[in-house]
Amino acid sequence: MVRDPTATESLPTAKDICAALDDPDCREIIRNLEEPMTASELKTSCDIPQSTLYRKLDLLTESTLLEESTEIRRDGHHASKYAIAFEEISLQLDEENELTVAIDRPPQTTDERLASLWSEVREEV
Repeated sequence: MVRDPTATESLPTAKDICAALDDPDCREIIRNLEEPMTASELKTSCDIPQSTLYRKLDLLTESTLLEESTEIRRDGHHASKYAIAFEEISLQLDEENELTVAIDRPPQTTDERLASLWSEVREEV
């Protein structure tokens, strides 16, 4: 499965973002993601139990703070890789004094734009 935060129709709520960032394990995962990593690599670098790690990765990807992609391996044992999907997060009060969230995302690479375009073409066929 690939979860691309830029392909999400709606932004996560401020509550979802705050819940993910309030979690110490989630913050530890983000701190350790200097480059894309598999869950196995994150388990080693973060020292988080595997079952907990997968729950936190789901929380972070659902809140669009992480991007999940698939690493294709020759042996057929493909693995998900996770990368940080934001550069800055801003919480603001709107006109009704409700919290809103704005997420500044890094620009897509040429490969990412091509993959996105190819996905859209495949969906239409």
